[in-house]
Amino acid sequence: MNYYYKHAISATMVLAVVLALPSTAQSLETSANVTLTTDYKFRGISQNDTGPALQGGFDLAFENGIYVGTWGSTVDFELTGNSNPTMELDYYVGYGGSITEAFSYDIGVIYYDYPTADATNFSGEGYNKDRDLDYVEVYGSVGYQDLTVGYAFSDDYWQETGKFNYFYIDYDLELRAGWSYSFHVGYNDFSNSSTDNDVNDANEAFLSNGEDNYTDYSITFTKSFYGLDLAFSFVDTDLDEKDCWDTDWCDSSGIFSISKSL
Repeated sequence: MNYYYKHAISATMVLAVVLALPSTAQSLETSANVTLTTDYKFRGISQNDTGPALQGGFDLAFENGIYVGTWGSTVDFELTGNSNPTMELDYYVGYGGSITEAFSYDIGVIYYDYPTADATNFSGEGYNKDRDLDYVEVYGSVGYQDLTVGYAFSDDYWQETGKFNYFYIDYDLELRAGWSYSFHVGYNDFSNSSTDNDVNDANEAFLSNGEDNYTDYSITFTKSFYGLDLAFSFVDTDLDEKDCWDTDWCDSSGIFSISKSL
């Protein structure tokens, strides 16, 4: 199934570029970035065993609103054996724009790929063996001035853990002297719980201890300094360690990052 998804996303990205070609060459915008961060947290959960991560991305954006891109990061899920993933690569294609000066929109699809992971050889505590980490999400958002409301859905989430819904709100504000502020809150909802009566559903649960949902939130302050973007974030969830596979990956933490746009 994931083989199909990977090639479907690739085909969609190629199609998006073909559709955008009628735009003039001058309308094509390219951008790239590289980031060094003290931890990589995704929806409030550490993806790098609470350690530092190196990240980077590349995007193509066309005048008609179509964009394609890729983003990657080092990861560490503390799995034993030779299949512990060390890299995440995301491929996405979308369409966005503005309705008015105040209203904006964005829709797209993203494929999360862990190319160094072997789904048949997982033996880490809290993980199901013989399940693939790769997954696909569709997403959409609408914005009004500094406020964004968004939604993402996966039919089969990370490690084949069933249907997943994500609702979030972001609020961004420009402050004085080049500082900016961002507040985020997200609600994660899973179709399966480890206490489900159906054994198959229970075995496919994403969270431990019977949890099937959680909330993540963060506050980030960013400052541009000599061509670098310096950011400090406070990130937390409403999960405790027993809900989070007996790890500290869901605990509150402060994260510092340095980014450079290329």
